[in-house]
Amino acid sequence: MLSHVNWQNSDPKRLTFPVHGRSVVTTLNLSSSPRFIISGSDDHLICAHSPFTGEEIHKLSGHTGGVWSLGLCSRRRVTGHNTADGNPSRSRHHHMLASGSTDRTLRIWDLETAKNTHTFIGHTSTIRCIAVARPTWIDGADGPNRKEKWPKQAMIVTGSRDNTLRVWRFPRPGDPEYHGTTAAEDLNPTDEEIELNPYHLKALQGHEHAVRSVAVHGRTIVSGSYDTTVRVWDLITGEENVVIDTLRQQTCSGSMDGTVRIWSLIDGSARHILTGHTSLVGLLSVSSNSLVSAAADAMVKIWNLSDGKLQHTLTGHLGAVTCVQNDDEKVITGADESLKVWNMKDGTFDRDLLKKPTVTGVWQIAFDGRFCVAATNQYDDTMVEVWDFADSRAPNDAVGNDGEDEEDEDVGADDDGAESDDEAGEVSGSHAQ
Repeated sequence: MLSHVNWQNSDPKRLTFPVHGRSVVTTLNLSSSPRFIISGSDDHLICAHSPFTGEEIHKLSGHTGGVWSLGLCSRRRVTGHNTADGNPSRSRHHHMLASGSTDRTLRIWDLETAKNTHTFIGHTSTIRCIAVARPTWIDGADGPNRKEKWPKQAMIVTGSRDNTLRVWRFPRPGDPEYHGTTAAEDLNPTDEEIELNPYHLKALQGHEHAVRSVAVHGRTIVSGSYDTTVRVWDLITGEENVVIDTLRQQTCSGSMDGTVRIWSLIDGSARHILTGHTSLVGLLSVSSNSLVSAAADAMVKIWNLSDGKLQHTLTGHLGAVTCVQNDDEKVITGADESLKVWNMKDGTFDRDLLKKPTVTGVWQIAFDGRFCVAATNQYDDTMVEVWDFADSRAPNDAVGNDGEDEEDEDVGADDDGAESDDEAGEVSGSHAQ
């Protein structure tokens, strides 16, 4: 990870290139291994570009509706025989992508070949959100002194406008391809058709309205819905239970009522109700000690995760905040007219990365230790802006790999590494009353 000093670089290398014609970018991912900018759009396409050159590496076509959600997974594939001590002699990472669409399908893509290897049916409306459940060490049933790894292999959790969530096994490299079909394309799949899929594990039913967001850590799923509830599920059994800010055993949610709530995952109570926004709180982002909320009232607020106290209010946007991301050092926020960087520690404004008249809309952002990427609207054209904060002398692969791949114990198992405690546990949706 690059130091904060690099982000103070006043003249980072900048790259601009067009994507998706004039269509809206609905979802954006920045992958560190391989180095891809992956965008999904309402033009039914998924595009992968190089952050170094802007070159289009892949264009993934197959969905028949807008792409609303993406999930990445890196898998370790053994390419040689085991050594005498049982360890694989050679292995390499294999990168897979999951995508959800208004066409109601979940598709799996091989990012090396750009092939759609699997098509899953089951949902009866738009797949609105995806969370990839990676093998993660968590406290065991006997407490923190005994760790257990859950899930045992990567899984996909999808949330849909059909009010349900579904859990799927993320295919391994080399697994048989599968493409689910229905008897008639305009009909919903039958239970029998869904059960033919060996990768479908379970359906989670309980929400009474569309599922808007989902987060997962270990064997815990948290979902937020327009039915005003936040629900907690066991990934393995599918049962609802009350347990991702995993350090504090709590989760966070934002709501149409303008509040943010921090919930106990021990007993389901609201530990803190955070007030101050005057409109829909549709965006949340967490770091190790702080929660950032962004709302349609053009305000961004930074809260202490432990006691719920307001630390800073960031003002400067002129309209609804459309995207936000933070780490322990900085917050980056986007709205119709600008992309702004703020100091996380004292709440001060740092700079505009974009502003009028260059940009007329900022739809999505993503950053890591090296790059900041934004999907924008510029005079009716859809453009991706990339800022490279690395030392110009550094080779492409010298910095910026955030270590998302960590070896698993089992040969051929998932290689994604544990999800950090500050990455799990925010759900943006509606509140239980």
